[in-house]
Amino acid sequence: MNTKRIIPCLDIDDGRVVKGIKFEGIKEVGDPVELARRYNAGGADEIIFLDIGASAKSRSLLLDTVQKAASEVSIPLCIGGGVRTLDDMQNAMNAGAAKVSVCTSALKRPELLREMAETYGSSCVVLSIDAKRINGDGPLRWHAFSHGGRTDTGLDAIEWASRAAELGVGEILVNSIDADGTGAGYDLELLRRIKNAVNVPVIASGGAGTLDQIAQVLLNTASPEMDSAFSPGKSPGADAALVASLLHFGKSTIEEIKKYVRSKGVCVRL
Repeated sequence: MNTKRIIPCLDIDDGRVVKGIKFEGIKEVGDPVELARRYNAGGADEIIFLDIGASAKSRSLLLDTVQKAASEVSIPLCIGGGVRTLDDMQNAMNAGAAKVSVCTSALKRPELLREMAETYGSSCVVLSIDAKRINGDGPLRWHAFSHGGRTDTGLDAIEWASRAAELGVGEILVNSIDADGTGAGYDLELLRRIKNAVNVPVIASGGAGTLDQIAQVLLNTASPEMDSAFSPGKSPGADAALVASLLHFGKSTIEEIKKYVRSKGVCVRL
């Protein structure tokens, strides 16, 4: 049985952790190094730092933050946001990141993913997909959005995930814009379809509001009609769950989450 991961996500703007709902209504949460230290001590498997600021100042502060955090924590750190070139990736790795997450830059030039994987190894490259359900007639579908969820690329999110896996990414982070910050639960159908389309680990993001929802996404008890479409022998559950609001606002802890999901049959590191 594969060990599943619980990963705190720190959205950072100008050196401070912030959180919003559906990428809007951003509010300050606290100091990123202090939170990283707390989550490391609490049993997190990794930490993802996402720079949601658009300025060079914000990116510089993020690198400084990760460098400080890396000196105090023992778990892998991932940096995302504003990574556009191999030099940007090198700067992130030099700051102490074990992995780098890319979104908009990869949508603009997909070959960047191959270049990163060939230069630093697939295990260091994470594709982040900001996905949103598209209303309309016909089958349910999701598009990949760029620029912090503001721009609809028109690209099918499942097809984009499949292409990225072929280009050599080591993991895919799937963030549901519809569920982000709502506490209403992850988009299980989106995650199951992407899991079925790729052969790399998938990280679920957006919507965690209860411990049961986290257990659900790691087991992925999606709608029954999805079962017949899922490939035999492949686990539909996400390989990791990203958690933010539940932790940042003191509603739960890493230890509580892991004990609960383990009681539901999820294999996690305690």
